[in-house]
Amino acid sequence: MRVPIKIATRDWDYLTPLIFGDISSDRVELQVDRVGTLIPDLASSDIYDAAEVSFSRYTSAMAEGAETIVGIPCFIMRGFRHRCVVTTEASPMTRLSDLAGKRIGVTGWRDSGNTWTRAALRREGVDIEDAFWFAGRLTANHPIVDRLDGYGLAGRIEAAPGERPMLELLAKGELDAIFTPFMPDGYFENGAGLRQLLPDFAAAEKAYFDEVGYVPGMHIIAVKAELVHDHPWLPGELTRLVDESQRLWTSKRRKYAETTPWMFDELLRSARDLPPTWNDSGLDANFRMIEDFIAELRDQGILQSELTPHSLFPFEARRRLT
Repeated sequence: MRVPIKIATRDWDYLTPLIFGDISSDRVELQVDRVGTLIPDLASSDIYDAAEVSFSRYTSAMAEGAETIVGIPCFIMRGFRHRCVVTTEASPMTRLSDLAGKRIGVTGWRDSGNTWTRAALRREGVDIEDAFWFAGRLTANHPIVDRLDGYGLAGRIEAAPGERPMLELLAKGELDAIFTPFMPDGYFENGAGLRQLLPDFAAAEKAYFDEVGYVPGMHIIAVKAELVHDHPWLPGELTRLVDESQRLWTSKRRKYAETTPWMFDELLRSARDLPPTWNDSGLDANFRMIEDFIAELRDQGILQSELTPHSLFPFEARRRLT
């Protein structure tokens, strides 16, 4: 009898084969719920058995001794961050180092993606104390919530003035740049007035990959601990399903690339510039990336614990020893 598992994830395209049943399991009856935002707390959810969760928040929870969920080093959201720095068309800035002394907006201070983007800035000599930070909603359609999450610092890290949308602040010159992985409506239309800060962000991302050897991970899969206790094979099976869906989707996208002009060129570039293992799941495959992320959280004042990749993913570490 298959174990019923209900999982909440964002609407990632590569999960399409899994959602449509092209990928299946003899051990798990998986129901994928596509959600707009991550669920706030998997452990207390009476709806979901597993979920896409923030890598940063999972790390903080483990540092506090959480035992209610099991994190799996299967990075369901992963991507370069250089393209996530947005400014106006009229801005003279073209390098990350140009952000020194500038006013930068973020959608959440300890979000995993923003942690990685600040790490990219730090590599270019712009540390947290070298800029002025404002946390707020991207557009008026986004909710007003606490986006500082306890990490505010007067005069350095503050809430967006009057909780005004950051795109409005950027347009009025009250911000110099914004970090966001999700471009707002209208961004890809002519006359949007916005652009990536880096004119050739892809080249910067390739140079970054050549240096560090990984594509940064933002979200992982987590499962309720009691389910893993009853079914120790479950993390591995969920990882297999996600990975198989990714592989099948990649194959189909290469076959049907004509749906988007120039997608063919992008697929060729990705295949040329990245090794086929770039998106592999597992502790060994992601060890350096996990290690670097923990170090960034410490250096940026978000984490005080002496976590290691093994203590962050103890179930995976134990499984490797058996």
